[in-house]
Amino acid sequence: MRTIALVTQKGGSGKSTLSASLAVEMQARGETVFLVDMDPQRSLATWARGRTDRRLAGAAVGPGQLTEVLGSLADRGVTLAIIDTPASLSAASEAAMLAADLIVIPVRPTIFDIWSSEATWQRVRALGRDCAFVLNQCSSLQGSRRVREGAAALAAMGGLLQPLITARVEFQDAMQRGLGPTELDPHGPAAEEIRQLCESIRRRMARDRFQGRSAPMAA
Repeated sequence: MRTIALVTQKGGSGKSTLSASLAVEMQARGETVFLVDMDPQRSLATWARGRTDRRLAGAAVGPGQLTEVLGSLADRGVTLAIIDTPASLSAASEAAMLAADLIVIPVRPTIFDIWSSEATWQRVRALGRDCAFVLNQCSSLQGSRRVREGAAALAAMGGLLQPLITARVEFQDAMQRGLGPTELDPHGPAAEEIRQLCESIRRRMARDRFQGRSAPMAA
C-alpha cells in the first residue's frame, strides 16, 4: 500500500478538496483508495459519507491510531491511503508525514502562504521525508507575475508538481454534491487539471521507487 499525506500549516490551502479530488481520480485508475481524515473539522470524512459511490470510504483518525489504521488498510487490500491533516504542524501532521511515501504541500500563490510553506518544508526535511508542492487556487491568469514567482519559489525548495491548479467553482460544486471534479464534468478544465496532477504524483512516486524509497503503486 502507498500513502500520500497532504500537509501544510496554513489554513485555506485546499487540502481537503485536493484529497477528495485525487482520491476519485486515483480510484478511477484502478486504485483501492481509503481517505484518512486527521483534521478536527472532519470535512473529508463527511464528504466521503455523503457519496453515493460507497467504494471510496473514509474515516476520522487520531494521531495515536494512524499506524494501526494504515496496517489494517493494507490487510484489507487498500492500495492507496490519502491522509488529510490539520492546518498546523501538530502531532497529527507529524504522524502523517512519518507514515507517508509522499508528502504533498498545497500552497496558494500569496506571499504569506509561501512563507508558511517554507516552514512546513523545513520540518519535512528534518524528518528525512520526501515532499512536493502543488500551487493551488491560482487565478485564471496563470502567467501573472505573482503566480510565476510563487511557482519559482516552490520549485526551488522541494519541487513543484504540475499543473498549477486554478481556482474554479467546479471544485466546490463537486464537493457539495459528494463528487470529484472528474465525476462532475469529466471533460471540464478542473477535471483535466486533476488528471494531470494525478499523473504528476504517480511519476514522482515512481521516481522515488526507482531511487529505492518506496514500493510501486498499482498500474
